[in-house]
Order: sequence, then C-alpha cells, then structure tokens
Amino acid sequence: MAVLQNGAALDCALTRRLEQQHDSTSRRFAHRLVMTVLRRHGALKMLIRQLLDQPLPTNAQAVDLLLELGLAQLMCMDVPDHAAIDSTVSLTEPLKLRRYRSLTNAVLRRAQRERDALLPIVNDPQISVPDWLARRWRNRFGSITIKAIAAAHQKEPPLDISVAGNPARWAKKLDGKPLTGLTVRRQATAVASLEGYEEGHWWVQDAAAALPARLLLTQVGRADGPILDLCAAPGGKTAQLLNADHDVVAVERSARRLRRLNKNLRRLKRTATIIEADAVTWRANRFPAILVDAPCSATGTIRRRPDIPWTKSEASIRSLTAIQAAILHNAIAHLEPGGVLVYAVCSLEPEEGPYQIAQALSRHSDLMRLPIREDELDILADARTDVGDVQTLPSHLSSSGGVDGFFIARLTKLRRRINRK
Repeated sequence: MAVLQNGAALDCALTRRLEQQHDSTSRRFAHRLVMTVLRRHGALKMLIRQLLDQPLPTNAQAVDLLLELGLAQLMCMDVPDHAAIDSTVSLTEPLKLRRYRSLTNAVLRRAQRERDALLPIVNDPQISVPDWLARRWRNRFGSITIKAIAAAHQKEPPLDISVAGNPARWAKKLDGKPLTGLTVRRQATAVASLEGYEEGHWWVQDAAAALPARLLLTQVGRADGPILDLCAAPGGKTAQLLNADHDVVAVERSARRLRRLNKNLRRLKRTATIIEADAVTWRANRFPAILVDAPCSATGTIRRRPDIPWTKSEASIRSLTAIQAAILHNAIAHLEPGGVLVYAVCSLEPEEGPYQIAQALSRHSDLMRLPIREDELDILADARTDVGDVQTLPSHLSSSGGVDGFFIARLTKLRRRINRK
C-alpha cells in the first residue's frame, strides 16, 4: 500500500516493515511475497478483473491489494492452497475489511478452480510492463528485446559481489563463480552471513554497476591527483577506485545516503575525502579523472526494484534530465584538459543517456567521446553501441542471471578546442 498507493520507495517502506518481524523465516517470506506482487502487479490486476463479476468500488484499493497478495501465493509461489486462501481471508479482520471477507474467499477459490486457464496471464511477463514503459522500450529496442527485458524482470536476480582481489579465490570461498572483472556471482542470500563481509573484503555491486569505474580505470592509469566521484553514494564505485589505489574525492548531496557511504567505507576499511554537497553547484579545482553516476529514473534496475514501473512516470524522467544535464555540465567544468570523464545512469531511457552525451558534445567544443572497446567489456561486449558507448540490458547474460540496465559513455577534454563543422 505504501508503494502502490502512496508512491513510497520500496527499499524504505519494506525495510521498516521487515524490522518489525523478529523471525527470519517470516522476514524472508514477506520480502519474497512483496517482490512477487510488484513484479507481477500488472498480471495480478488483470486476473482480478477476470475473476470479479463487477469492479470493486474506487475506495476499495486495500481489497485489491489483498487479492493480489492471495493470488500471488496461489499462482506464483510454492504456498499450499489452503494456507494462501486462509491467511489472505483472515487479514480482512485486522485490515477492517470484514465486509469483503466472503468476496475475498470466493475470488481466491475461483482462482484455485480455474488456475490452469489463468496461468498464461500470470506467466506472460509483458503484461506486467506498464503501457508507458512498453511504448518507450518498443520504440528504442523493438518487440523481441522487450520480451527478453520483461522476462528478466520476473526473475529474482543473483547476488553480485565486487571483491578486493583474486575473484577465483573469492568465488570458491563464497560458493559463487567469477563473472567479469572483479565480480563474483552467487545465489542471493543474507549478505552479512557470508565470509569476508565483516572484514570488508568485498561489497555488493551489480556486474553492470561495476562497469563505469572499471572503464574509467582502464584509461587513467596513475592519475596525477585524486579522482572525483560525483553522486557517490552508496559507495560501490568509490570502493572500486580506492581499491585501485587512487585517492578519491566523493561528493554526495543526500545526508542519508552519505551516512550509508561512510558506513560502507568503514566496513571496507577504506578512506576517501567525503563532501556533502550538491553536484550541480559544488565548486573545486579541476580533476584528471571524474566519474558521474547521475540520479536517474533507474528503469534499468527494475529486476531489483520492481516498484519503479509503478512509482515513476514520463514526467519524472523529464524532471530528471534537467538535473542530469546540470551535473554533467558541472563535471565537465571540473575536468582537466587531457582528463577522462565517465558518465553513467542505471536507465534504459534515451533522454537520460545518449541524449545527454549528444547535448554535452554539441555544447562543449573541447569535449570528445573516448570510445569504449569491446575487449574492455569482456563478456558484456554485446552491450557496446555503434558509437562506442555502452547500454547494458537486463536481458544481457540471461543464462547466468542477467545484469542491471546501464548507459555508460566515456569522454575526454581536449587540450585545444576543435571546430566540429
């Protein structure tokens, strides 16, 4: 209800609720149930429309969500039918929905009887892609790719871990497999229980999220001065730069996210110069290398954050593009001639990625794209675009669990301006 009715961020809303559960089994089940409902929200809503003889009143949104919880257990999870139905019906009492008790029971029992006929709806991942996103992705990627992206969103993603060194050794310790670079992939689990967590030998970071820092490091070698990490929280990219023995200035606007950054670096026993400031207006000396992971719609991370299709909109994307342009402009102003800048967003939307780079190149005559090579991308070489940028998709590496969607571009500032005409 917090997410779908009030637009709350899933991580905040869910964390608060799960903290109230002292039993670990209950926490795991609640987490899985919420993620299942959000991943299949579109399909579950369609099921409810088919199972009801007439629509629910507009003020009965809580009943709608209660039915989704029950249907998710019946259709998508390994919960015994009687437990799924009984527990859902029993919730009508504490939720003050007693008048809908009989209706809830009737709808779920009908779903139980008609399950075989209804399963094709539940199992079609495209039904759970909102129209506004489906239209955008169809225009950019085509219908076949949309199907693959939607299918990736339905699966629980694996746990990707960036290790401080020797991925093969850590893969063995963590019961995982080396993936690419310093990334080890294993089945999702409670992170704090794994070997090396408390000692700070690794941090959680999607394989695609590890690319921006990696693609910066392949160019800068030993930078003459610290690297600037703008919009640095939660700290995975900062940790990568520090792990490569660079000094880092990490800038973050949000005090809450800054606390998380500090906490993560303390666990990793790493030290950076951390500054609480707005990346749009912050001013300092120039840097030889800059990493910009700009705030964005995060439509590339839906497999981990299934609330995004239902809490974001095209309007929110439009509002973010102005912020991204301002941050990128400020970053370029702080880049030394001959320096390297990597711009990244965890988005599949063209306005937040390719458009921002095209605009930056047109406005700054001393700026040039530094194309990313296929050999730098290893097993993600298919993500390279024709002009040398990167656009990973959730469907990339699908046989091993997929990756988050990231747009990445690498730029350099020329020592003299050029005439593009």
